[in-house]
This record gives sequence, C-alpha cells and structure tokens, in this order.
Amino acid sequence: MSNLHTKSPAKVNLHLKILKKLHDGYHELDTSFQLIDLYDEISFKKINKGISVNCNIKNINQSKNIVYNIASDLQKGGNSPGIEIKIKKNIPIGSGLGGGSSNAASTIIALNNIWNLNLNKIDIFEYGKSIGADIPFFLYGKNAYGYGIGDKLKYKRSITKKLLLIDPKIHNSSKKMFDIYDKKKIKEEIKSNSFQNSFWEIYLSNEKIVKDFYDENINDFEISLSGSGSCMYVTYNERKEIDKLVKKIPSNWRFFFCKPLQYSPIRLL
Repeated sequence: MSNLHTKSPAKVNLHLKILKKLHDGYHELDTSFQLIDLYDEISFKKINKGISVNCNIKNINQSKNIVYNIASDLQKGGNSPGIEIKIKKNIPIGSGLGGGSSNAASTIIALNNIWNLNLNKIDIFEYGKSIGADIPFFLYGKNAYGYGIGDKLKYKRSITKKLLLIDPKIHNSSKKMFDIYDKKKIKEEIKSNSFQNSFWEIYLSNEKIVKDFYDENINDFEISLSGSGSCMYVTYNERKEIDKLVKKIPSNWRFFFCKPLQYSPIRLL
C-alpha cells in the first residue's frame, strides 16, 4: 500500500462526568462517545524521504501539529520512506469534538499499514494513549462508554436521532478547562447546570453570549455540551422539531446537521 485516503470523524459526548483527579494529572471520567458524520479528510502518499504535512487551515503549522509529530515518531529507528499528508479540516478546532484525536488515530493506523510497521493492537492502543486520552476511542472506532481517563471502552449501540451541532466559534483548550475545573473544585463544590456534562458551569460562566443563548433556549430544547466545549448539540427526529432553535443561532456562529455513525471509516479491526 502506498496511498490511502480516509475520512476522520468527529465525536460528541452524550454525557461526561469528571469523577476525580488522578496522581498523574489525568482525570477519571465516566463518559459516552458517539461518532457523527462530520469529518476531516486525510490523504497519505508514500514518498522517497521526508515528512510533509499540509492543511487547509493556515494556523496549523506544517511541523507543529499532532499528525506531523506522530509521523516523525513512527519513522524513527526504522527504514520507513517518507510520507506526504494532506488534511482538509472540517471539524471545528478546540470544540470538544475530538478532531485532533481523530486525525491522530487515523494517522497511526494509516502509517502502520503504509509503512508495514507491524504494530499489534496492544502496541497501537498504548502508543495512542500516551499521546492523548481520546485517541484510544478513535482507534477503537465504535461507539462506546468510556471509563478510566477515557481509554477503557465498552461497546454501545449508536443513538438513532440526528444531531444539530452548534459551534459558537470559540477555541477551548481541554487542558485549560480541566485546570479551571480543578481550581474551582478546590474552592467550592461545583453544582452543574446539567447532569449531562461536568464542564457546563465553567463554560457558561466564562462565555456570556453562550450563557444568554443557553438560558433563552434550555426550557424548550435539551442542549448538550460535547467534551470541554465549545460545541453544543441538540438531538432530534424531524427537522421541524428544531427549526425554531436554528433561527435563534447567532449569525456569526456555525451549525451542522449531523447523523450518528456506528463505526469509523478507519479503525482497528
């Protein structure tokens, strides 16, 4: 295999509860991952030497991103040729949808095949886990309940409802959100606006425009938060159920009509 083109899907968290902070700095979680049909597109082409990563998002630097770092790391110590990687980003960055982790998992699986690295499933999962807590889920490639730091996975069936994904175009750093959560937890017991996601209160307290939108619509719609934010979503069966909400989304925000997936296009089989 010398070329591969794949779609790298986003996820939402149907729920996300932070249970406690662990000694290594990670957090023990109870969550539920759902794949959706919002994708980044990635193409891989074997070349004689070197690593080239190009992306349609200008502020994603050629050599300072997770995909480049993985390719460089996997190439070390072997006789692997070069690779040309092109990424078309459609998943909002810093949105809680796992775009970077999904790209990372796709890259590990693709390069294991293209470069014939012969890494087994255990090796791949452990390597992915060492890079990021969400990466094992995308390597698994099926909807799952997540425990531990999100790396202990139990298969679950897909939801059947469609999703209206609401992107307020705010870049949220997961590390920063966890840090804020930890500091606030020390000072006072956080009482979340919703049992759905432990980050709700912090997110809304930091983003007044989002809070105004949430407060105006939460009595009529069950608005959920994915990851540490910033994307929110509402599930629905028929488009008419959410027409009223769509009209209220601020004009400078983005929104996507998504469907649930049962499997990722690229995964460990």
